[in-house]
Amino acid sequence: MAYWLIKSEPGTWSWDEQVKSGAKGTAWTGVRNHAAKLNLMRMKKGERCFFYHSNEGKEIVGIAEVIKEHYLDPTDKTEKFVAVDVKAKEPLKTPVTLAAVKTEPKLKNMALIKLSRLSVQPVTDAEWTTVCKLGGVTP
Repeated sequence: MAYWLIKSEPGTWSWDEQVKSGAKGTAWTGVRNHAAKLNLMRMKKGERCFFYHSNEGKEIVGIAEVIKEHYLDPTDKTEKFVAVDVKAKEPLKTPVTLAAVKTEPKLKNMALIKLSRLSVQPVTDAEWTTVCKLGGVTP
């Protein structure tokens, strides 16, 4: 199983809105970066993602699950980009801030730091375990 990190500005789509979408989840649309698109295409049903609030907050706030694998993004008129469906799984007991990620030696190579503008990122097994522990949840 692979792990991921997906980013959203809370003013556009927040963790609370993700939670309110319930078991049906929501389409993760609007990704217009080719590297992020390739990551969406690699996501498999049942894989988990950290939900990161970008710009405002700059923190990992929850864990989401992929419930539908990639398909053409209905918001993309060019038909070049894809979306996946995700549902909220659980909130982190303690949000993990970008500052905390930057100061944790085990996370020094995390894409969140190295590829900070990438909106859909892979997360290694070790990074997943570390962030879960920092956030007070079971990996």
